[in-house]
Amino acid sequence: MQQISHVSPLLAKQIWHSPESDGLQLRLAQTANELKAVQRLRFTIFTDEMQAVLPNAHTGLDIDEYDAWCEHFMVTDGSNQKVVGTYRILLPEQAKRLGHYYSESEFDIGPLDALRPQMAELGRSCIDRDYRNGSAIMLLWTGIASMMRLGGYRYLLGCASVSLRDDGAMAAEVWREAQKSMLANPSVPCLTPHHHYPVEKLTSTLPARIPPLIKGYLNLGAVLCGKPAWDPDFNTADFPVLLDLHQLPERYKRHLGFL
Repeated sequence: MQQISHVSPLLAKQIWHSPESDGLQLRLAQTANELKAVQRLRFTIFTDEMQAVLPNAHTGLDIDEYDAWCEHFMVTDGSNQKVVGTYRILLPEQAKRLGHYYSESEFDIGPLDALRPQMAELGRSCIDRDYRNGSAIMLLWTGIASMMRLGGYRYLLGCASVSLRDDGAMAAEVWREAQKSMLANPSVPCLTPHHHYPVEKLTSTLPARIPPLIKGYLNLGAVLCGKPAWDPDFNTADFPVLLDLHQLPERYKRHLGFL
């Protein structure tokens, strides 16, 4: 079968096992069929839970131009080999060959130009509803950390999506958190969205919680660096996120192998 991974064969064949007794395993998708399994999971979650309108809906797969350039982490349940979680990562060498990061379709990331040689990009994160107990996401981050360490990369860039189906209540809460994040990290560049979602005009004070994925990024020391862009296909406000691995809290450095 056609090999789709761009990393060394040693890393491509690496298998990470969950420390919990749940039978979860993590590896990189290596074949076209494994990539389709990842894209099928993404399609199911994005269309069912986010009501996203995807351009390849007739295929039952979430596919875009970046997939061919990315590494795709896939979590499988060892009891049935079902793909239950995924993250994709665009390494800086591949982003240079492609000519851009996904984030550049939503933001002007010019202020980050100096970071490009050491900046990878995360995206398309999703986990099967039945496996959202923390084990799958920690396994994914173990793999991501391993790839970052081996490649000598320091920064992770991404777009964190917030659903707008609640009329912006959650987006308003994330924006309040983003303002705190930027105030606490004034040296981090502020990125400008191409299609700005007017989050600063939201006045909702309805109870809303920050999405677990964004909360996880903030716990890792990531910074929300600007106002969100509007993604009409997913009906989300997408916030730019930047993580400097040198700024990881000590407990995460230890857990993810940076100490």
